Amino acid sequence: MADRTSYTSPLSTRYASKEMKYLFSPEMKFKTWRRLWIALAESEKELGLDITQEQIDELKAHKDDINYEVAEAREKEVLHDVMSHVYAYGKQCPHAKPIIHLGATSCYVRDNTDIIIMSEALKLIRIQLLNAMDRLAVFADEYKNQPTLAFTHYQPAQPTTVGKRATLWLQDLVMDLEDLNYVLDSLKLLGCKGTTGTQASFLELFNGDHEKCRQLDMKIAEKMGFSQVYPVSGQTYSRKVDSRVLNVLAGIAQSAHKFSNDIRLLQHMKEVEEPFEKHQIGSSAMAYKRNPMRSERMASLANYVMSDAMNPQITAATQWFERTLDDSANKRISVSEAFLATNAILELYINISDGLVVYPKVIESHLMAELPFMATENIMMDAVKAGGDRQELHERIRELSMQASKTVKVEGKPNNLLDLIAADPLFNTNKEALQKVLKPENYVGRAPEQTTEFLNGVIKPILSAHESVLGRKAEINV
Repeated sequence: MADRTSYTSPLSTRYASKEMKYLFSPEMKFKTWRRLWIALAESEKELGLDITQEQIDELKAHKDDINYEVAEAREKEVLHDVMSHVYAYGKQCPHAKPIIHLGATSCYVRDNTDIIIMSEALKLIRIQLLNAMDRLAVFADEYKNQPTLAFTHYQPAQPTTVGKRATLWLQDLVMDLEDLNYVLDSLKLLGCKGTTGTQASFLELFNGDHEKCRQLDMKIAEKMGFSQVYPVSGQTYSRKVDSRVLNVLAGIAQSAHKFSNDIRLLQHMKEVEEPFEKHQIGSSAMAYKRNPMRSERMASLANYVMSDAMNPQITAATQWFERTLDDSANKRISVSEAFLATNAILELYINISDGLVVYPKVIESHLMAELPFMATENIMMDAVKAGGDRQELHERIRELSMQASKTVKVEGKPNNLLDLIAADPLFNTNKEALQKVLKPENYVGRAPEQTTEFLNGVIKPILSAHESVLGRKAEINV
């Protein structure tokens, strides 16, 4: 039964996926601690310390059956989480007890675990990003030829296509993917550096053998799936690492927020809608409403992630010398919740882009209401070819456009610019001839071709390289 008497984060109960919540769970953390203790003991044995295979095997036998109650009881006494778990592990492994955590400091398990968890979390975010891109690519391709009114300053501008607009959202995600890959590839393990980063305790254990100290770092990294360690550190890895990681998440949040803005504006115009379930309620008062709830939630969570990125920046900037502990409480909250929120954002992104509903007739209606203004240059050129004076025609079109604009804005009537032009002898044309000019596809430029080129040249190679992770079903609670 759920505990309804204490606070729980909505990111855990409402928004984030099970996969991401597990990565930041106590179980993931403490099991990783034990893996790190095993890696340390194995590496020290391989480098000549008096550690037996029996001790290693005993540690491995209990790596997953963590005796939490022993650790929790011990922590109440000693007020130290790492030493409490060393004690609990030792209770299960009496033969290995003397060599658990040998030469290490608390940050050996804490910081290395944080790097490992962030690495795994970034991999999950990458899978979500790729799936959002996959859904958008299908959408862009399907609607690459659908003319639509484009906007600059949210004012009607030259037409584009629905698919071409989707490539703008896609391009933002491509940049996010590039940033994510760069940061993920640059993540290194802290290794085993000791209390101030000098490896003094290990130099003592290895009787002054510097080479074995260097090898210890690399052996642990390899056992934990990393090819490199940070070459220098204080007691902790540089807190700039957390800042770099959250900057990637904030970049994804920026892209998602922009996407959600566009979807909400399009839904207001009834051109494109986010998915709406059969029994979904849009408003408690107005039963007819179809509020863009998913997009609004995406924007709300994006605001949180973008602002949360400031936390590790401040933490990194205010560390003292080789380590202070004023990073700990903030770091526990800011990093985990940024990942959970970004995970929730991308679940929404996948869900929305997979179920977008397009209304071509509404799109066409809005476009045709503005197209006469946009067609005036072509109309003017045709009139010049028929013997007209370009300067006179330009001035007359300006006057007629102002008149038609007044008809639309002041009188609330349909755009009558074509009627005005057809009735003006200066243009030597008729309504039927003018109607032939108003083909929306003639005004979208290279939008269809740009969409195809972008999908084939940029998106398809990315998706093809990650085909095995595509097809993810979004997990959202609405």
